Amino acid sequence: MPSDDFYLELKSFAKLSALGELAAYEPVPTDWVVLVADIVRSGEAVKAGRYKQVNLVGAAVISAVLNKLGRDRIPFIFGGDGAVLLVPARDAQAGADALAGVADMAARDMDLELRHAAIPVAHLRAQGTDVRLRKYALSPGNFLAMAVGGGLELADRILKDPALQAPFRIERPVHAAPLLEGLSCRWDPVPSRRGRIVSLILRPSADLYLSSILAEIQEATGFNPLSEAPEDALVQPTELKFRLRPSSLAQEIRLLAAAQGLVPSAVRVVLQSFGFLWGYMTGLRIGPFEAKRYLDELSRNTDHRKLDDSLRLVLDLSPAQLDALTRYLAQAYDAGRLVYGLHVSDAALMTCFVTDIADGRHIHFIDGGDGGLSMAGADYKRRAAQRAGA
Repeated sequence: MPSDDFYLELKSFAKLSALGELAAYEPVPTDWVVLVADIVRSGEAVKAGRYKQVNLVGAAVISAVLNKLGRDRIPFIFGGDGAVLLVPARDAQAGADALAGVADMAARDMDLELRHAAIPVAHLRAQGTDVRLRKYALSPGNFLAMAVGGGLELADRILKDPALQAPFRIERPVHAAPLLEGLSCRWDPVPSRRGRIVSLILRPSADLYLSSILAEIQEATGFNPLSEAPEDALVQPTELKFRLRPSSLAQEIRLLAAAQGLVPSAVRVVLQSFGFLWGYMTGLRIGPFEAKRYLDELSRNTDHRKLDDSLRLVLDLSPAQLDALTRYLAQAYDAGRLVYGLHVSDAALMTCFVTDIADGRHIHFIDGGDGGLSMAGADYKRRAAQRAGA
């Protein structure tokens, strides 16, 4: 297949239980580029109560690049306080410009510093790692990239080390307005039904341990973290509450205004929001929007389980299941089988990216409340440092 069409033509898989089938992961073309970004000192922003802004900027990274380059061709993984995307060589500059535009917007409008870099896959392979992908089908037309090989973990280390990052740093162009069409955050936090929302980052000491670790988690907790049963979906349509708050609308308007202008953005956001609210409350079809169908699709189209060398999960667990999970993780860590980070909250947050509501093409980025994945990442970093110093 042509290099540019690698992800577009990559065969998808529909059963998340096949996540650990390592032989099925395909090498990313060597001439591709990893675009990686995260918010500097995101933990401080979270502690200041700005976790929704942190999530919004992380999702904006994906929205800006996909709106510029096309949704079906570009693999992406949301990380809570950042994101990673992989782009063909010919799209690397356009993707980097889109990423730089988000960094400019984050600094100017939200006082958040987004570090970002464009790292060739060839460089990651030269360092002894690899980047291999699979494409998980959430529903028709909606896919999540899953990655193994250690390359994305190395890209993250390069991003966070100023000396290593220097050759790959993306310069910020002046007035580079990102295209953030379809990005929104209009839902209330999703409360836990079982008791606790658990944000977990887990890295097996070897990729081949992934399937056995997942099986052991299920045995220890009585809960299958890869279950695709509707009753186990993290987001249940009956639990969702649409919010129409001035602060949220203002934030969304600011995101769009740089590229579309303030007044057109405000009119569009307000009309869309009230139209959505009317359809949501009455059940009536509003243009292409049918509330019941959309909410059923939304429940399936969440990214709360993903793999980017580390397994990133946002789970709804009972207190007893959480206790069993923490005991298992501690034992597996002490045995040298994995490194992990964990954060517990009462609710999950959702940021939406809608490209075609009529065709059911929408993805919903999930994070645990109170900085879930970001705080789990800090916990992971602490344990990884302990392991390295042992």
